[in-house]
Amino acid sequence: MTKEKETPLPSAIKNKEKRSAVHAKLKHQKKVEKRKKAKAREAEEKRALELGEEPPPRKTLAPSRTPVNLTRPCASLTMRSYLLAMMPMNSRGPAFITDLLSVIPNAHYHKRGTYDLKKIVEYARKKDFTSIIVVHTNRREPDALLIIALPDGPTAHFKLSKLVLRKDIKNHGNPTSHQPELVLNNFTTRLGHRVGRLIQSLFPQDPNFRGRRVVTFHNQRDFIFFRHHRYIFETKESKQPESKGKGKKDKDALPQEKMIARLQECGPRFTLKLISLQHGTFDTKGAGNGHKPEEIFLVIYSEM
Repeated sequence: MTKEKETPLPSAIKNKEKRSAVHAKLKHQKKVEKRKKAKAREAEEKRALELGEEPPPRKTLAPSRTPVNLTRPCASLTMRSYLLAMMPMNSRGPAFITDLLSVIPNAHYHKRGTYDLKKIVEYARKKDFTSIIVVHTNRREPDALLIIALPDGPTAHFKLSKLVLRKDIKNHGNPTSHQPELVLNNFTTRLGHRVGRLIQSLFPQDPNFRGRRVVTFHNQRDFIFFRHHRYIFETKESKQPESKGKGKKDKDALPQEKMIARLQECGPRFTLKLISLQHGTFDTKGAGNGHKPEEIFLVIYSEM
């Protein structure tokens, strides 16, 4: 019997045309498999409805009937994050990294060099870091985030889209060095709880409320929307309503004061979509597939 030849990875093909053809073929195969799974799932749901049974549950980040408490503090209150970036210097990547440095407190910038990601994981684990963030670019645009929780995982791979840098936001604010408040909204299923805990581990658990900074991760239909704001409370005088009857105003009545809150966006602004959640730390078999683009590697880590 003759063994079928395995399709090589696009990153291993030097010819651009062949590489594009193989990439298109693999993409088409993934679409076909996705359609088959969707049809099989629809058939199972239809069969369950005909038999009067409950359809099988779908894995989602959307809310469930039994909410999970996310307010429990982490075991370690000292957050030390290691952030990697793979991008050319003439892309929007460096500006995105600068914005991320302003979001994560006490962050510092370092070059990665030629070190393998697994070796960096081992190094960060020995230095008692709590997480690693990898920013990946495609065609000079940041398109993915890889978050690795240390020392034992999990590892989450997110698709990054709709990126708006701080400089592109009209009337944007400049964040201070105060530790921000963290808002996790609508992470109420088991999967959402786990992703929320992973995001929560990136930020310190003792925010400085005097800075009036708030970082928001809002989950809606499995899309996670990121926003970064500053807020302020103000008192605003409201007009006294006219008295009924003859339509005369009471001259002695004092104007009413109303407390209002104003927001100023600091940026950046982007959307995340969970692609995979892997047990343990980074594994090239489950993610990455040995892809090594010819790019400048940057390393960023934060210490508390």
